[in-house]
Amino acid sequence: MEKIRNIGIIAHIDAGKTTTTERLLFHTGKTYKIGKVDEGTAVMDWFDQEKERGITIFSAATTCFWKGHKINLIDTPGHVDFTVEVERSLRVLDGAIGIFCAVGGVQPQSETVWRQSEKYRIPRIIYVNKMDRTGADFHRVTEEIKDILHANVLIMQIPIIEKYEFKGIVDVVRRKAIFYPGENESSAEEKEIPPELKDETEYYHHLMIEKVSDIDEEVMEQYLNGQQIGMDVLKRAVRKGTIESHFFPAFCGASLKNKGTILLLDAIVDYLPSPVDRGKVRGINPLNNKEEMVSPSEKEKLSAYVFKIFNDAKVGKIFYTRIYSGKIKKGQSVYNCSTNTSERIMRVLEVHANKYREKEESFAGDIVALTGFKNTYTGDTISEKKHPLLLEQIKFPEPVIYVSVEPKIKADLEKVYANLLKITDEDPTIKLKIDEETGQVIIMGMGELHIEVIAERLKREYRLDVKLGKPEVAYRETIIGSATGEGKFIKQSGGKGHYGHVILNVEPLGRGEKFVFENLANNNDIPREFTFSMEEGIMEAMESGPLTGSPVVDVKVTVIGGSFHPVDSNEIAYKIAASMAFKDAIKKTSIVLLEPIMKVEVTMPEEFMGEVLSDLVRRNGKIEHVKTKEGIKVIEGTIPLRSVFGYATALRSLTQGRGNYIIEPLYYEVVPDDQVRKITGG
Repeated sequence: MEKIRNIGIIAHIDAGKTTTTERLLFHTGKTYKIGKVDEGTAVMDWFDQEKERGITIFSAATTCFWKGHKINLIDTPGHVDFTVEVERSLRVLDGAIGIFCAVGGVQPQSETVWRQSEKYRIPRIIYVNKMDRTGADFHRVTEEIKDILHANVLIMQIPIIEKYEFKGIVDVVRRKAIFYPGENESSAEEKEIPPELKDETEYYHHLMIEKVSDIDEEVMEQYLNGQQIGMDVLKRAVRKGTIESHFFPAFCGASLKNKGTILLLDAIVDYLPSPVDRGKVRGINPLNNKEEMVSPSEKEKLSAYVFKIFNDAKVGKIFYTRIYSGKIKKGQSVYNCSTNTSERIMRVLEVHANKYREKEESFAGDIVALTGFKNTYTGDTISEKKHPLLLEQIKFPEPVIYVSVEPKIKADLEKVYANLLKITDEDPTIKLKIDEETGQVIIMGMGELHIEVIAERLKREYRLDVKLGKPEVAYRETIIGSATGEGKFIKQSGGKGHYGHVILNVEPLGRGEKFVFENLANNNDIPREFTFSMEEGIMEAMESGPLTGSPVVDVKVTVIGGSFHPVDSNEIAYKIAASMAFKDAIKKTSIVLLEPIMKVEVTMPEEFMGEVLSDLVRRNGKIEHVKTKEGIKVIEGTIPLRSVFGYATALRSLTQGRGNYIIEPLYYEVVPDDQVRKITGG
């Protein structure tokens, strides 16, 4: 298990994740030909829309081998609409490679994925790609990483630039230069360091020793005694510091031109952690609600985590699973702690993009695909029934836009809904609902591209032609001030009837706190057995607020009283009474509308900046920074989502097709009164 590496590749869109992955697969012998993203031949971008759009949509997994080590590799998307794919991959990985463009530096999505990996405390190495491009600057990018991401960067390599051309790399650890005379990376030549880079190499080598001596006693001792520090000792210390996230080793290369990726493979093996290095995994035993730890060992009881579901046309529903402890076998019965159900593993599969190789069994530390589960979903924990262990679930972001979807043939409505349900199984950031007034199917997602991809999947995979409505903002409603409400649901007709009576108080919570429920009613007034029914009734009532019918959020509800009938009281009566009490209470408060505010970055040539700035201000955007990167102007700020629909066309028009923008959800904010009147028609 010490020789397993479970790693992910994370980056901003177009930083070269998939291109780098293709080189790693080629050099490890997994593929015999290097695929190209631009030509649609990349192995890891196997999905037809990925090939056409030239972007990664689904995180793709594969397994390869290098120098006796097994590398389970996940290539993740860079587009913000598919952030769920990054989130769930990072949840199960032991290490990651953060790829940064040598020209673009730290871009918005680089920052997002870096923060996501910090949330799971994942050790990372840095790879500055595209060193062959005009304007590439390795040191500027590493400084940006320090300043913007507050990361302690450890320089491991220095690029060799001759006459503005990227010729090779200086290995700071070994103090050797590697030159690339041709297109074939394996024909690299090791030489002495060019004279003009010797001082710089010595500086970074010395800095490396200083940094690692802070965390390694052996290096500290040799350093203080003026001894020559051995290569193995230094590498072991760098590895230790990387695993403990004291620093992040930085490497460079040009993946498209086959320069630096073999050295990157060495770095994966040398510095990123194995499952053993990551140590014990923490979980909750559902039998006693106590915390337990399991070691990454096949001799331990089984503990595995389902982090992704995919409906494969040939194989059926497959469940991507990380095994933390124990082992699994084909045909084995397992227990789903999350849904409290027993499941049977029909097949154990090793994954290579969209191809699968059957295995008899798999062990702790591995990432595999399983088939045969009936009641298992993303974020569920698999264990043994006698030794259940519930691992921490992933928290997914809420969707920010919604669109009505209608089949072009009315008879296909049920098929559309059924297949959309399959897609929601795969992607927890997609939500579905039926509009009660129109009967339309409403699909909610993370952005326009997200919705477009889903509609295209219905057409291609399920042969269903659909029409999409105009994108609408997923507004939320919340309250200002507290109030008390009362709800009575009493139906008595001589026989057994219904009796539910609830008095509750509502008060606002902080933004993003969603919902808190508390039952302080006396047990004689409302027996405790009806607590869950009341909470369920309130949550259903919160799905549609009084202002626009949008969900109500950031509210604390406290049940403070009510009454009980020994014969007629039941769960349904209290569920309805609690719902009525909640609606009564929020009518007595002030209701405000919340809208998603997006972080926006617009890039364009300098001559168009005036028009673009004016347009953003007209759209209620707030400008925070204007930067210049290699002659290109970059505007950073925030903008309400309602102002962004159709912006791509407007920006193309303003910049003669030379402007680009990226948006991502930031937070919810109160909608100004004049806009509320426009939205509600009041």
